[in-house]
Amino acid sequence: MARSNSRKTDEPYPHITDAVKVIGLEQGKLPPQALDMEEAVLGAVMLEKDAIYEVVEFLKPECFYSAANGRIFQAITDLSLRGDPIDTNTVVQELRRQGHLEEVGGPLYITQLTLRVLSAAHVEYHARIIYQKYLQRELIRIATEIQNRAFDDAVDVYDVLNNAEQSLFDIAQSTVKQETQSIATLMGDVLTEIQNAGKREDSLSGVPSGYVKLDRLNGGWQKSDLIIIAARPSMGKTAFALSMARNMALDHNTGVAIFSLEMSATQLVKRLIISETELAADKIRSGRISPDEWAYIDQKIKALVSAPIFIDDTASISVSEFRTKCRRLVKKERIGIIMVDYLQLMTWGGNTKGNREQEVSNISRSLKAIAKDLNIPIIALSQLNRGVETRTGKDKRPQLADLRESGAIEQDADMVLMIHRPEYYGMYEDGEGNSMRGIAEIIVAKHRNGALDTIQLRFQKDYAKFTELADGEYGDSLAAAPEAQAYTQLSSRINAPAGMDMPNNTSFDMPGSMSDPNLVQSPF
Repeated sequence: MARSNSRKTDEPYPHITDAVKVIGLEQGKLPPQALDMEEAVLGAVMLEKDAIYEVVEFLKPECFYSAANGRIFQAITDLSLRGDPIDTNTVVQELRRQGHLEEVGGPLYITQLTLRVLSAAHVEYHARIIYQKYLQRELIRIATEIQNRAFDDAVDVYDVLNNAEQSLFDIAQSTVKQETQSIATLMGDVLTEIQNAGKREDSLSGVPSGYVKLDRLNGGWQKSDLIIIAARPSMGKTAFALSMARNMALDHNTGVAIFSLEMSATQLVKRLIISETELAADKIRSGRISPDEWAYIDQKIKALVSAPIFIDDTASISVSEFRTKCRRLVKKERIGIIMVDYLQLMTWGGNTKGNREQEVSNISRSLKAIAKDLNIPIIALSQLNRGVETRTGKDKRPQLADLRESGAIEQDADMVLMIHRPEYYGMYEDGEGNSMRGIAEIIVAKHRNGALDTIQLRFQKDYAKFTELADGEYGDSLAAAPEAQAYTQLSSRINAPAGMDMPNNTSFDMPGSMSDPNLVQSPF
């Protein structure tokens, strides 16, 4: 097929990266291309007004091998977005307005494009071929970049692996297009989900938190939801997340992945042990534990040892690395929920030019996308700004406006929960004179698919543990838990000196080793 000689030839294909050009020359091959199809598609969309809608969903200007053809397609899509008619005259005018008319070959080349096709009958088929060639060129580019980075001794090999996996994942995701579904198709899936929820004793459709009032409010943590749990420091964000992780894993056999960017994995495990045994924290941390106490610990954490809890304590994890690890965990370990402690410590990895607010916005948006892609809930802890402390008077309850660094967090989240402990601010009674000592308020400040409410839980500060409050129970009315009473009686009979080693007959079932050095299965 003859082509116009009026196009500039000094740099006809700038969409093709140098890496793809070089590898093509080295192998004596041109990069994958379909110039005839490109011209046929451009001609077809200028012939028939609705042809553009058959290809614009997946075909982009960068998919064209020829930069001139890509610029023409960009002009066509710009016209389409404005609702303007698409024909040779309007395309010529749009290219002239953009300053690219002579660069792409002038009015003559635009006119010739429409002469090369008779109709738009096969426009989608031709466009699919263009897109396939584009994917081939992208694979060549990625493979070349991997090769070049692998030869560079200054680059960490694990960074090369992560980037390679992420690049391949991105290109694979770009080929997956969600088709529109009829309500008849969706209705069957929804009714099945409702029936399955009705068969459960708790009637929950999502992952239970282990707290009855909260689960009644949200039906459990729902698939594809992004849940933000926000609070000021020392309010118990991490303790609340760990308490829920324990409930989910032990009581409901749900796999939980915890990405801890602030605390190490061993610190989290110690917190879990303290919470489960209700032993003094200084005993666990110092190791000054008697034989009877070791026996008590062994008994209490047997279930915890085999719990499906996985902890990754990679510091400053990037969104791309986080996505890769989540996909692997969901596939390999059948994780049902993911927790991040905490959102502001993640890194975006892209170029935000020092704009921290934009970076946090990108992170929150990506977390929502990952939750939707993996179809599991993601709980991300978040810091609140100092606005709470600066308020005058006694009302220190947090508000959505207190979310730190970005309003996008509120926008992207399906639920926003805030933790408030009145006694932290010296408020020991509520408006009705009820004690607020040891009480934590879980304020549901945003709920995209349900009601707002404030739920009270008991916060046992010594054990970093959240527990249920019985109906009508207030801060001073809870006696020690039966397990704690039992251990108090046991410990009162202990006379053995502290600091003894663990008895030889005390054993723990140790989980197998994990391939990821940053990933450990709780609790050891």
